[in-house]
Amino acid sequence: MSVLLVQHGKSLPKEQDLERGLSREGIHDVERIGEVARGYGVHVASILHSGKKRAQQTAEIFASALRPEGGAQEKSGLKPLDDVKAFVGSLKSQDNIMIVGHLPFMERLTSFLITGDVERPVFRFQNGGIVCLDEDPEGKGWVIKWTLMPEIG
Repeated sequence: MSVLLVQHGKSLPKEQDLERGLSREGIHDVERIGEVARGYGVHVASILHSGKKRAQQTAEIFASALRPEGGAQEKSGLKPLDDVKAFVGSLKSQDNIMIVGHLPFMERLTSFLITGDVERPVFRFQNGGIVCLDEDPEGKGWVIKWTLMPEIG
């Protein structure tokens, strides 16, 4: 099983949108990364998101590009300050899934899966980018398999 982790696309400031939906730049970045992922043949069975507007929009754009059988659906436990360890207990599927959420949750989830410690940073996310984690074949945890980021450098 692979888990594709995504921090939502760039969002509007609260002054423009109280729900902080995606900005034009955020929409463009997510559409571009989604198309690149589709071009590489990335397959996910479902896309889970936090339910916040910016995460839902990001998940829907990726669903349009990647066409997962399970579509995009809200999942509890993905808010910025939710308990990473509790969420990891729900990762039982053998299918590849995409999870769209927020910082600091996404970085803490990545750290926990790779090192077992939520406080040990291992990757800096970019809005709209994908970090693909794969289970170690020897059962020794998770590794970063690949990433697609909107900006390099």
